[in-house]
Amino acid sequence: MPPKATSSLSERVSSSADRDELLAVFNRYAHHERLGERYMTPHEFLQDYLGYLKGDNIDPTTLDILSALVDLNKDQRITITEFVNFESLLLAPDSLYRLAFQLFDRQGQGFITFDDFRYIISATKQFKEFPFDFNSEFVSTHFGAKRQRQVTYKEFTQILLDFIDEQTIQTFRKFDKANVGYISLKNFETILKELRQYQLSESISIHLNDVVKLSNPTTSTNQISYPYFIAFLQLLSNIESMRKIYLAICEKKALAYRSATITKEEFLTEAQHFPRTTPLQIDILFAITHLLHKTNPAHENDRHYIESNDFDLISAHEHLLPYRLRTEIVDECYKVEHQSILLKVLESGYRFALGSIAGAVGATAVYPIDLVKTRMQNQRSTSIVGERLYRNSIDCFKKVVRYEGVFGLYRGLIPQLVGVAPEKAIKLTVNDFIRDRLTLADGTIPLWAEIVAGGCAGASQVAFTNPLEIVKIRLQVAGELQSAHRPVASEVVRELGLRGLYKGARACFLRDIPFSAIYFPAYAHTKKRFADEHGYNDPKSLFISGLLAGIPAAGLCTPADVVKTRLQVQARKGQTKYDGLVDAFKKIYVEEGWKALWKGAGARMFRSSPQFGFTLLTYELLQRALNVDFQGRKLEGSKHLDQQQYSPKSRASIILSRNPDHVGGFHLAQATFEGIETRFGLAFPKYKSSSSPSNEPPSSLPPLSTLIGVPVPKLSSPH
Repeated sequence: MPPKATSSLSERVSSSADRDELLAVFNRYAHHERLGERYMTPHEFLQDYLGYLKGDNIDPTTLDILSALVDLNKDQRITITEFVNFESLLLAPDSLYRLAFQLFDRQGQGFITFDDFRYIISATKQFKEFPFDFNSEFVSTHFGAKRQRQVTYKEFTQILLDFIDEQTIQTFRKFDKANVGYISLKNFETILKELRQYQLSESISIHLNDVVKLSNPTTSTNQISYPYFIAFLQLLSNIESMRKIYLAICEKKALAYRSATITKEEFLTEAQHFPRTTPLQIDILFAITHLLHKTNPAHENDRHYIESNDFDLISAHEHLLPYRLRTEIVDECYKVEHQSILLKVLESGYRFALGSIAGAVGATAVYPIDLVKTRMQNQRSTSIVGERLYRNSIDCFKKVVRYEGVFGLYRGLIPQLVGVAPEKAIKLTVNDFIRDRLTLADGTIPLWAEIVAGGCAGASQVAFTNPLEIVKIRLQVAGELQSAHRPVASEVVRELGLRGLYKGARACFLRDIPFSAIYFPAYAHTKKRFADEHGYNDPKSLFISGLLAGIPAAGLCTPADVVKTRLQVQARKGQTKYDGLVDAFKKIYVEEGWKALWKGAGARMFRSSPQFGFTLLTYELLQRALNVDFQGRKLEGSKHLDQQQYSPKSRASIILSRNPDHVGGFHLAQATFEGIETRFGLAFPKYKSSSSPSNEPPSSLPPLSTLIGVPVPKLSSPH
């Protein structure tokens, strides 16, 4: 059910979908009926709903295992009850363990037998490369000498972790044929990349040989002792414990979370409070971070230290696990909700300054188009003596250059820049401010909230827009008559007075509110569409997003812009005068027809689209370049996945399902399936070994989430 208003923040982030919503989705995929109850088969659940890869060459054992995973009752039917229960299972605090238990509980009895355990382990890719000894003492200890003991869920959670260590230790012993307590560096690398690849980040994999040279206590770096072997594996499994040590030091030293650097001596001192952490593990950790810092010229290379961002680089896929996504989204939302008033003021002022620069850049880039648009809109259907008419926008452009020179295209630019800076700045600042306030706890924002934020931004800018527009327009049309006096901006301001500067303000509201209400939501959604697989927007995609979003916003608001122009331009002798907004609409329609209301639409779209493209591109690139943190919400699509810092919202956009039918907990399906391999290393062959497709050999080890048909960004080279 939807979360109540009094529910905690974490509950809102991980809330279940409404049952009616789940039922509607279920009915779209359930095409079978038995005894009056609709259902879908497990294969249909995987293929049609979760997007399982279709084909005739899928490994049958893998298909059976994954089907059993989603078939909670093991009856080959997914009813609405099972569908709802599975969605709830994805939202369980221990969802990773529960789904892993479903893999092993092949009969749906609520416990696991030795046969179940052996069947699943034997089907994994790791077993095919390094067979597990089912006659070992490990098996006897957990399942009994006669393999008769039944393992409950809680017991299974411990056995699964013990199995990961046991499997790795058995492999060490197989390589240590002489039983001397050492294996070669090459064998050590093989074990890590075959059995622990899911814990091996790209940075460690690249620098593995150098890490061993720096941290291996043995005289020969080509020999890996058993204690070093165990310490290295425990470090990979307990990166989060190391992070807690780091945070504990930061708290004691009252350092800022992102700027704190901790020395090795400080880390060793604090680690004494964590009994499972050894100096050897810390030696390995600081060897890794030292090599990371050496590759970055901005870091100090003459001393060993660690900082916050290092943990994200070392911890492989840990940051994409479902519980980390939920927790970090909660943390970011908490930070945004508790942002101090001072920081809010500073952030708004910072955005205002950047918006001013961005607005000036955008206005300058397209000002000649704006001048042509204004003259086309002011042109009446019936000419008067001495008035030069334009056949179209191109003809207007040519005649301006011919009679007024190139600089005539920039007539009125100075007052435009003076006014456009605060105009665009307040529009961008208000839109960002309202969006931040209306963004939900899970980092998403409803469409209605996006429209409201855009509309508020449009309304707020009119205070700057109207005086600017009326001065600019009178300067732009002043050159149309060769004999007419061409005033400067100060003369226009004195002539109009304060009240006259706001003539046509209602038309400005009618134009600017719908424009921004259309533009900003369109930009946000177009930006997401053009983001890469990791949710990152490069400059090209930002400009194109701004360009495309401006087309419908500018085009649909043209009638209001035409009326505003007519009201603000000083009517010449013989031209119709307008007494207000409604009167202008009526007279334009009666005298010139409805087409007159769309005059200059092409020029307006041609001007507004690139202008906002340049403006938003400049605005976002400035924020990325300066990267000032006011403890507020981060820009969406502003960070590469492999960069050191990126927000939980960006992380969620990487791994959370975008399928609109994946409601409620099904948004976390991809992260949870991926987490089964990331946490436990349970991966299965995708294709039949006898006839693998040429583009993917049978030895490939696809993540479980890939097997269900959801693409996952590759953070390290597949092996």
